[in-house]
This record gives sequence, C-alpha cells and structure tokens, in this order.
Amino acid sequence: MTSPPAGIDGSAASGHVRLPVYEGLVRELGDVLAETREVAERTERQLRQVLPVRPHTRPAPAPAPR
Repeated sequence: MTSPPAGIDGSAASGHVRLPVYEGLVRELGDVLAETREVAERTERQLRQVLPVRPHTRPAPAPAPR
C-alpha cells in the first residue's frame, strides 16, 4: 500500500503517520495515486517512442514587415 504524500497530514516529511481513513479508502477503492503515477509513466514512455525529441530552442523571430 502506498502512503499519502508527505506532509499532507501536517506531519514531518520523514515521520510515518498512519491514516486509517486514507488506508480504508485505498482498501475499498484502490490506490488511485499509485495507479495514476503508473499510467503517467507508461504514457510518457509511449510518447518518447513516437514523438521526435528536439532540444528546447527558441523559434527564429519572424521577419520584420516591410
């Protein structure tokens, strides 16, 4: 089971706090945060395969009107 994001309950990021309500929701509905993260990572990998990777450059300025 995945823990909620650090600090969401006001605790220190390094401390482990049990959140029964959150844990109950995860048991009932699944870990939506983890599933969303997995889908986002899979989508990113798929996009890297089909879209060309270009360096981030600024487009050339448009020519001045005459």
